[in-house]
Amino acid sequence: MAKRKAETSGPAEESDLLTIRPLGAGQEVGRSCIMLEFKGKKIMLDCGIHPGLSGMDALPYTDMIDAEDIDLLLITHFHLDHCGALPWFLEKTTFKGRVFMTHATKAIYRWLLSDYIKVSNISTDHMLYSEKDLEKSMDKIETVNFHQEVDVNGVKFWCYHAGHVLGAAMVMMEIAGVKILYTGDFSRVEDRHLMAAEIPSVSPDLLITESTYGTHVHEKRDIREARFTGTIHDIVARGGRCLIPVFALGRAQELLLILDEYWASHPELHDIPIYYASSLAKKCMAVYQTYIGAMNENIRRQIAVSNPFVFKHISNLKSIDQFDDVGPCVIMASPGMMQSGLSRQLFETWCTDKRNGVIVAGYCVEGTLAKFVLSEPSEIVTLSGQKLPLRMSVDYISFSAHTDYEQTSEFIRILKPPHVVSTTFSHKFIPFAFLNEVNSLVT
Repeated sequence: MAKRKAETSGPAEESDLLTIRPLGAGQEVGRSCIMLEFKGKKIMLDCGIHPGLSGMDALPYTDMIDAEDIDLLLITHFHLDHCGALPWFLEKTTFKGRVFMTHATKAIYRWLLSDYIKVSNISTDHMLYSEKDLEKSMDKIETVNFHQEVDVNGVKFWCYHAGHVLGAAMVMMEIAGVKILYTGDFSRVEDRHLMAAEIPSVSPDLLITESTYGTHVHEKRDIREARFTGTIHDIVARGGRCLIPVFALGRAQELLLILDEYWASHPELHDIPIYYASSLAKKCMAVYQTYIGAMNENIRRQIAVSNPFVFKHISNLKSIDQFDDVGPCVIMASPGMMQSGLSRQLFETWCTDKRNGVIVAGYCVEGTLAKFVLSEPSEIVTLSGQKLPLRMSVDYISFSAHTDYEQTSEFIRILKPPHVVSTTFSHKFIPFAFLNEVNSLVT
């Protein structure tokens, strides 16, 4: 809880208290949802689900609030842990406020959540919402351009590019002259297709920042890419199948660009197929091609010559029925944490053969299969309950587009906010050590 300095020596009224209440992602990664209250205004920041849980258990703790009192709901990007509960919240609660996201986020939100409904490995009775609920939610979502100022009943807000994924936004809000910046997930490093997160032109009075990686420092990009392509090359050279579980959108596009370039420069690999196994691929690639302007200068230069998202060495695999599993190959399949769907199916098929390998290329939430296999277990349990020996190689090469310690601390030093609230602590990366470091930057 943060309090603005009183203009007089008199007692502060309750509305002068700026209250921040995490309904999810408070010392956990998953179901991001932050409630902010100030001067009688109530704002919800993100409305995600927990990837390691299902049904009502995956929701933010919305029983702690009155949905009908919320004036404004802002979604930062399309990942399920930030928007996956939105159709439920818009259609199953008494929420009557306004909800905003960027144009690219809304375009991709529709397809990602439709896919989530289809691949969720739970009964219809336990689903949070239906395809019809998702369609109805689309009509309630308003879009906003980057840097466009919007005023909703005295709450002003505008968005900055956050990096991370296409359309991701950091949101600056202003209430009664107090400025609050919510980063959502952000990255300060430009990658193959996205620009780095912007530095806001104004300094906030309060910064609410992600800290998924805490005190961890990411491996240098060139080293990481070399390790990624080298590991894949080793797997297929020994006659193995390489599985790369990914979310359908986000890091997948970055990895596809890297792989297509590597295959182009290695003729000896041209007979080994690479598949992007996602029913969303064709639909969402059209979105990526539409929003080239939201990407970095490198992509904008390339598009003048040829479309970098029309891959020369990668084929789309719509379903496992189309796949002829006869030899070495690389398959990028969703979902990223292997809880269900095609990535889980392929993992269970291939895990007993030591020639094969899986590369976990992003952050893994506790309670998911992807997180479990990183602990090097001797066996796994299939979705049907069968125990299988785990003989395939398991590698972790993170391309997660979250800020690390160096990026986050630099961001804070540049902005110099008087108050910092840090969310999404990962227990793996020493949250309290990071919090002490954050306090030292602003005191």
